[in-house]
Amino acid sequence: MSKKREAQTENTGVVSEYRDRCAKVARLLEIGIDPYPPDVHRTHTIEQALAHFEALACDDVHDDACDDTHRITLAGRLRSKRQHGNLTFADLEDATGTIQVALSKKDVGADAYKTFVKLVDQSDFVEVTGTLFTTKVGVRSLKAHTWRLLAKALRSVPTQHFGLADEEERLRKRYLDILVNKDIADMIRKRSQFWQTIRSFLLERGFIEVETPVLENTTGGADARPFVTHHNALDIDVYLRISAGELWQKKLMVAGLERTFEIGRIFRNEGVSKEHLQDYTQVEYYMAYADYRDGMAMTQELYRRIAQDVWGTLRFDIHGHIVDFSKEQWKEIDFCKAIKERFGIDPLNTTSDAVRAALEEYAIDYEEDGFNVSRGVDTLWKSLRKEIAGPAFLVGVPVYLEPLAKRSRDNAQVVERFQVLIAGSEVGKGFSELNDPQDQRERFLAQQALRDAGDDEAHMADMEYVEALEYGMPPTFGFGVSERLFGFLMNKPLRETQIFPLMRPKE
Repeated sequence: MSKKREAQTENTGVVSEYRDRCAKVARLLEIGIDPYPPDVHRTHTIEQALAHFEALACDDVHDDACDDTHRITLAGRLRSKRQHGNLTFADLEDATGTIQVALSKKDVGADAYKTFVKLVDQSDFVEVTGTLFTTKVGVRSLKAHTWRLLAKALRSVPTQHFGLADEEERLRKRYLDILVNKDIADMIRKRSQFWQTIRSFLLERGFIEVETPVLENTTGGADARPFVTHHNALDIDVYLRISAGELWQKKLMVAGLERTFEIGRIFRNEGVSKEHLQDYTQVEYYMAYADYRDGMAMTQELYRRIAQDVWGTLRFDIHGHIVDFSKEQWKEIDFCKAIKERFGIDPLNTTSDAVRAALEEYAIDYEEDGFNVSRGVDTLWKSLRKEIAGPAFLVGVPVYLEPLAKRSRDNAQVVERFQVLIAGSEVGKGFSELNDPQDQRERFLAQQALRDAGDDEAHMADMEYVEALEYGMPPTFGFGVSERLFGFLMNKPLRETQIFPLMRPKE
């Protein structure tokens, strides 16, 4: 049978089942049963029932007195239903586990039994009151005395093997993917633990959590193309932020709040890849009276804490690279030295033509629009970093690649910045924050010149931020890392690690 014919046959079956279940809803209403009641009387989760099975179970399942004293109520989704004459077995599932339910005509009554058999289907939510017992073949079960419908499902949940084979369909109907594939549900729990671990790590060290604007007049804190929208009330165009409040948090350093962090959504109107999405979660934190060397030590500690607490290991296989976070001292890689050794170009003393020639000599793709030394050198580096397993720190980046970092005390042409290198990519960045308002103004103007020349990812000149710096900001270290780190440690494309990734609408 052709795939088209299979799809038509499957669709016909789905429509027929949908109509049948809608008819059952009508029948339930006719006999006075609310298919969607508002109240639930659950006394235990399935996990609790199984954990305390011996204490809750009846020694003699036929002892009515035992039934009365040990009666419990469970609720969940029916994952299967098997009728054997006047006895029906069903698997009941909630978020904590699965248990077998035994419903007999004798125990629940003829009418209730008939209704359950005829009008209740797999995927419906039900509430069952009864007693725990162990079947003759050793299966821990709940013997039903009464049951109640909690929610009638008009579509049946597909099985793990036959329902969601297509990746696009899985991501589009993520709720089914989570329901059917337990590893996805486990990943979401890990994702929550990932962010809670970071939050706890910072709170333990005296940081306070803040919220900064998502809509901005001027974007800042990163090299990225922003989303633009219109604010009707103020009748102005605004941008969705491209960083988790970097310039805002540094204004809080000016304000005397010495340790702040934000975990929030950011938006970048750029391409999609295994490592890049347009909207994602990022943490940024800022610490006064510290520099990038202090930040390196803290970052190593943070990444080890995340790895151990969330995954229970410090060793990962990521995109074919073995990454071991247990190394006492992570390697440092000098940006300019690495570029010069590989491509014969000194990033601190080169031209656009020389960089373009190197890109072409090594057959490295690059964007011609808005091309300049900055973009070209960055492209050379990105081709080189793919070979580095890490964890390692990239240091010695030229000033023109980082307009917000303080110049190195050893070489004014580079900045005091590091990036965490893991499995051939940059997964986290921190630096000694530039707090010289005059230097910041000059760098903003240089970035604005690049924007005017066609580089729409260059920084916008935020003179209000410069004015804040003129009131004085203490020496400060800042760091940011996005959910890319989570995706790398899961060894999955970033889109698959989001709960509901953005999808193109179906035509």
